[in-house]
Amino acid sequence: MGSLSEPTPESNYSKPPGIRFLEYIKGTKLSYKTHQAIVLIVTFLAYASYHATRKATSIVKSTLDPESSYVGLKFTPWRTSYSEEPAKLSWKAGDGWAPFNGPDGTALLGELDVAFLGVYALGMYFSGQLGDRLDLRIFLTVGMVGTGLFTSLFGVGYFGNIHSFWYFLVVQMVAGLFQSTGWPSVVAVVGNWFGKSKRGLIMGIWNAHTSIGNITGSLIASALLSYGWGWSFVVPGLMIVFIGLVVFLILPVNPESVGTDKETDELHSPKKIDEGETEPLLNSKTVVKEKAVGFITAWKIPGVAPFALCLFFAKLVAYTFLYWLPFYITHTAIDGKYLSSTAAGDLSTLFDVGGVLGGILAGHISDRLGARAITAASFMYCAIPALFFYRSYGHISLTVNIILMFITGMFVNGPYALITTAVSADLGTHSSLEGNSRALATVTAIIDGTGSVGAAIGPLITGYISSTSWSAVFTMLMAAALIAGLLLTRLVVAEVAAKIEESRSQGGSASRSPVQALEV
Repeated sequence: MGSLSEPTPESNYSKPPGIRFLEYIKGTKLSYKTHQAIVLIVTFLAYASYHATRKATSIVKSTLDPESSYVGLKFTPWRTSYSEEPAKLSWKAGDGWAPFNGPDGTALLGELDVAFLGVYALGMYFSGQLGDRLDLRIFLTVGMVGTGLFTSLFGVGYFGNIHSFWYFLVVQMVAGLFQSTGWPSVVAVVGNWFGKSKRGLIMGIWNAHTSIGNITGSLIASALLSYGWGWSFVVPGLMIVFIGLVVFLILPVNPESVGTDKETDELHSPKKIDEGETEPLLNSKTVVKEKAVGFITAWKIPGVAPFALCLFFAKLVAYTFLYWLPFYITHTAIDGKYLSSTAAGDLSTLFDVGGVLGGILAGHISDRLGARAITAASFMYCAIPALFFYRSYGHISLTVNIILMFITGMFVNGPYALITTAVSADLGTHSSLEGNSRALATVTAIIDGTGSVGAAIGPLITGYISSTSWSAVFTMLMAAALIAGLLLTRLVVAEVAAKIEESRSQGGSASRSPVQALEV
């Protein structure tokens, strides 16, 4: 460590041109809280746009493959049988789109999902390592522009009358690679700007971008189906490119990149830029350029492995709903009637509305209890009866379907949101790292990358077994939710032991943080 008189080590990051412009117009430096607000808004929009592009595939499934689940309707459900035929669901004469309108269409769509998510999961591990070594603003911008390009290219298949399965497969795989840049980057940026005291609540609210993105993507894709399914991909693709340019112009990666810190901002009033005042330096410990944490080292951080494996099964459940819920709705009679692709897409957004509430509740509860593992495991266990009731009684009426879908979304997305945000940020700044903050993207990538393997497997299996029995699909989802909860058992026991020890201790010592509990 050098003294304050030594030159400041070179930073990996540069001040965004948009921030420079705002400071020029204002004539003063932006405050720490202003930067925090910019970070929350820009990263929220960025990741919402990622999910909006992903959602298009699930909405268009029933248009590409309108006939496939006549086979799927022959299963014996837990409670009811259906008498009415499903309506033609495609945008044009019910013929679908080759090669997805054949007898193996559902399986082919499942293979597209696993190709996308498989590359996404693999790319996540590399993206985390790159994110801790490169300028996250540039890295995120490239990822968003690439995602927009290849999302649009999938829609070009409609305009170009392309019917090659390999074309759609390759486009989805490259799109998955670019998509993998998003999550490690945005979590690392938010983690750089916010402390741990209310991280669960802040990130629970912030994580609504996942559900908002899904809802927005669903509504846009559904609204554009009547003009041709290609527009359902092209428009979200253009949206994410635009927001990517906003990220490039204005996103501050960390306090160091804009020459500010919270303590300096609170102690000193802003100085005029043209007064020749040197931008405030961070203390010497923070200014020193840290070495990024290695992949194996990040895996060894206490709590990373169990939370990563838990997320494997949690995302298996969540992404099966993400990719197949509209398809399931169009092929399930609700009050004896079948909904169109557009109506099913709109209805499916209520799952994500429940997810918004679930993410906020999980974050808030985990902050109040100081127990991330207990909260995540409890939500996963509650998801089991929610899945059962939605499958068993969702057909009774539209109102019952909406209520049960909302509840299911709340319990399924709650722990998913908590683990991928607050838990990842906690572990990325774990005490075993001895103050090294250059692990956020790597830890986030490990946890979400492992979860994304499950996210790939769930939709793939669903593509095959849904043509025989949707009941089997829901049984698989309930089993996955159970395993996800059980994988956190050791951490739950550790947190309970920590709470008991805390209650027995004398002298009113401060509560242990969620991360400290993981060290037990």
